[in-house]
Amino acid sequence: MTDKRTPGAAPPTDPMGVFGAAMGDFFKQLGTALPVPADALGTVQNSYLQDAARIWNDSLQRLQPESAASKPLPDRRFAAAPWLQNPAAAYTAQMYLLNARTLMQMAEQVQGDAKTKARVRFAVQQWIDASSPSNFLAFNPEALQKAVETKGESLTAGMGHLLEDLKKGHVSQTDETVFEVGRNVATTEGTVVFENALFQLIEYKPLTAKVHERPMLFVPPCINKYYILDLQPENSVIRYTVEQGHRTFVVSWRNPDESLKATTWDQYIEDGAIQAIHVVQGITGADTLNTLGFCVGGTILATALAVLAARGQQPAHSVTLLTTLLDFADTGILDIFVDESSVKLREMTLGPAAPGGPGLLKGQELATTFSFLRPNDLVWNYVVANYLKGEAPPPFDLLYWNGDATNLPGPMYCWYLRHTYLQNELKQPGKLTVCGEKVDLGKIQAPVYIYGSREDHIVPWKAAYASTRVLKGKKRFVLGASGHIAGVINPPAKGKRSHWISNSLPADAEAWFDSATEHPGSWWTDWSAWLKPLSGKPVPAPKTPGNRQFKAIEPAPGRYVKAKA
Repeated sequence: MTDKRTPGAAPPTDPMGVFGAAMGDFFKQLGTALPVPADALGTVQNSYLQDAARIWNDSLQRLQPESAASKPLPDRRFAAAPWLQNPAAAYTAQMYLLNARTLMQMAEQVQGDAKTKARVRFAVQQWIDASSPSNFLAFNPEALQKAVETKGESLTAGMGHLLEDLKKGHVSQTDETVFEVGRNVATTEGTVVFENALFQLIEYKPLTAKVHERPMLFVPPCINKYYILDLQPENSVIRYTVEQGHRTFVVSWRNPDESLKATTWDQYIEDGAIQAIHVVQGITGADTLNTLGFCVGGTILATALAVLAARGQQPAHSVTLLTTLLDFADTGILDIFVDESSVKLREMTLGPAAPGGPGLLKGQELATTFSFLRPNDLVWNYVVANYLKGEAPPPFDLLYWNGDATNLPGPMYCWYLRHTYLQNELKQPGKLTVCGEKVDLGKIQAPVYIYGSREDHIVPWKAAYASTRVLKGKKRFVLGASGHIAGVINPPAKGKRSHWISNSLPADAEAWFDSATEHPGSWWTDWSAWLKPLSGKPVPAPKTPGNRQFKAIEPAPGRYVKAKA
């Protein structure tokens, strides 16, 4: 039989008429707020009314004594028993999920250009996540039950956690008192052998009797601290590299303070990456070295090598780029934050020509932005556990690192925003002048290992793959499972996740994936096998760090990494 009800009419299974004309008015108002085509709005509205009536009738059924236990809801926020045992809570959770689904359906139908639609989806998702009934004590049966069981002690503890976090200025994601840089994170043995205003250079103590004659230099991101590559011995990329017989050097960027607020992108290239390359050459006597850049560290490294190529120098015997953007055509979720007006605002407040002079982009602002890219996992999850349930967050090294924020100099940050994220000029040969040289990434004469993470929301894997079209040397692309950090920090001994390999490099990323073969476990072993023949013959490991010109300054991890934002 055809349903001839008009939009907004109560469904026949609605015994109380609660989803009638009032819901029709609501959808009309919502359709005005979100410019959705009328036909799409009607389809979404009818679907909503039918689902809402079904949820209401199911809720009435659960009130019957003979009612069978309900299945857990398909959302971990509402999976615990108290949500099902309390009919009102179960109904509230189901209606929230329906409302969330409906709002996102409407957001998907919004008319506009791609960036506008992405911004609408992001804003709606933020509102949806923030308004979850699990985030509010009065609507969270788990938190209420725990408050009763503990006679209010959980609420007292939660208030204490809230006050502590207000003093810190951020939501605690881990027990920060457990960790200390140099004591139980960033513990691989090494020595600082050089420092300037921007970075310290760490040389790591060999763990093998012989090392490859060609040294390895890591350039980590300056947006975070380097020890993401050296969290614990069992998941340390740095320690793994040293164990493979590589004489390893790592840049430890300084956490900028007011004295560095005027630092430019050119200085990060010249006085940062290029200086580090020259120091490694000076210490080891090697003409060429293997290099690795992670995230924006990879962008810095590639830019530095292009500047050196313009000067007639080719110091890199190999380049490894981990979750790195060189072509900024697809920047994922971060694209919604970048347009001409937002970049101009940053330039007016933080850039070199700002009325008050250059400033610092505070580390906590960056950390908060990245956390709200995944709010349920990195914000609201901890609000509920820490404050509503009074639970102290468990110790987790990666989340400790995630909360160890770093500042950025305004001029450097503004240049990076404009010329990469906004104008995508780095990939264009000769378009940019850096350190007095025209930048052409295609002039880097070294084989390149390019790694992307399949679920990366910061550097989408297809954007990482786009580097294969920018760089001209022999290339290998490998795709790992998981996200921006967990995909990279995946030691072989754990036997977790998988990675994809293909010997072909078609122009289209999807075509590459279709030709790739999935392999269980970490990509580290593939990288190590690729790197070994590029590393030269084995030579006796050095007995002491540095040399006469570059003497030991202090033990790793050094002072710079310990400075707080």
